[in-house]
Amino acid sequence: MILCAGEALIDMLPRPGADGAETFQPFVGGSVFNTANALGRLGQKVGFFSGISTDFFGEMLMDTLTTSKVDTAAVARPDRPTTLAFVRLTDGHADYLFYDENSAIRMLSEPDLPTPDPAVKALFFGCISLAVEPCAATFEALMMRDGDTRLTMLDPNIRAGFIEDEARYRARLDRMLAQSDLVKFSDEDLHWFAGAGDTESLANDLLAKGPAVIFITEGARGVTGYTRDGAVFVPAPKVDVIDTVGAGDTFNAGVLTALGEAGLLDKSAARSLSQEALRDAMELGARAAAITVSRAGANPPARDEV
Repeated sequence: MILCAGEALIDMLPRPGADGAETFQPFVGGSVFNTANALGRLGQKVGFFSGISTDFFGEMLMDTLTTSKVDTAAVARPDRPTTLAFVRLTDGHADYLFYDENSAIRMLSEPDLPTPDPAVKALFFGCISLAVEPCAATFEALMMRDGDTRLTMLDPNIRAGFIEDEARYRARLDRMLAQSDLVKFSDEDLHWFAGAGDTESLANDLLAKGPAVIFITEGARGVTGYTRDGAVFVPAPKVDVIDTVGAGDTFNAGVLTALGEAGLLDKSAARSLSQEALRDAMELGARAAAITVSRAGANPPARDEV
């Protein structure tokens, strides 16, 4: 099983109303939630650890996980509000405004951590759940507790406007990078985190911190996977883009699915991936992400669609 640990929220996406005025329609979302949902649709055994409210938005999130065959046994269900992310789309690119105070995800704490489960072979972490307390410390604690013996993937998916303490956030990402086997950055996130410079040099600097693979996505251009043995580039399939919500999350799920199907979902295998296996994983991720961006909201494909 792959355990995805992080936020579940409601994306409020802009839609034209009956009178032509802009309105907002709720869609289930959250970067880590999207990855879990995508993994379930792609046929992987996947569980989800998060705080999901008992309100009606929380029921929408739980119903989606169940429909996608995601194990929800580790989900905490507090009587707190669901995080809302209002989304503004500019040329298909998403900007976010979060409402998160005292939310079900944000107030998750270490006593909520799931019991260690030998069925969990891989862990996935990312996005806003690593930016605010106390939930950020909770997810880091899970990685440090279980990451030594399980393949671990990290996608910071940085939302700079959500970060309250940049120094603490950067320090946490450094610690989690050192513990991770696979790490994915968009090119924008790479430069926010690592500064100016050419992509290859920055990716190699990140490899030196401990990961086995650094994936750098570049939108419509494609994705490059960097290892200590070299780099593999996979172009993005050409599609008509509706919006980019959930694209990177689906890519992550595709990578983990391909590794799982190839019997490579463990730490030692991740640290000795052949370029062929790496390319196969990236190609599945890219194909799955291309389907997601051709649909409204984070609506990842089933395995037989990819």
